Amino acid sequence: MPESFERGALTEAVFYILLSVHEPMHGYAIMQNIEKLTAGRVVLGAGTLYGAINALVQKGWIASAATTGERDSRKKEYLITEAGRAVFRGELGRLGELLRDGKAADKKEQEKEREKHDDEAGI
Repeated sequence: MPESFERGALTEAVFYILLSVHEPMHGYAIMQNIEKLTAGRVVLGAGTLYGAINALVQKGWIASAATTGERDSRKKEYLITEAGRAVFRGELGRLGELLRDGKAADKKEQEKEREKHDDEAGI
C-alpha cells in the first residue's frame, strides 16, 4: 500500500478506514460504515478493505482490539492507535489547508468576475 504520512496524502479509503476505527469495529462493519458516511459514494470490496487493514496494522496505525463479552469471537475488531490518530489528525490538517486555500482562490476569482461584470455594465 503506497500510503505514507511523510508523503502527505492518504487515499480516501484509508482515511475512511481510520475514521471508522475510532471505536472497535470489525471488517464488515467498517465497509458498511464507510458506505453510510459517504452516502454510497465510496464502496470498498472485501479484498480492498482487508488489504488496507493488513497494511495499516503493519504500519501500526490500527491494531486488533480485544473482543469481550457476547461478541462473536470469529470477528476480529480493529481500533486506531496513537500513531494512527496522529496520521489522521495530520490528514485533517492537510485537508483543511486545501479547503481554506481553495475557498480563498475561489473568492478572489468571484471578485474578479464581479468587477469585470460591473465594468462591462458601466457600474
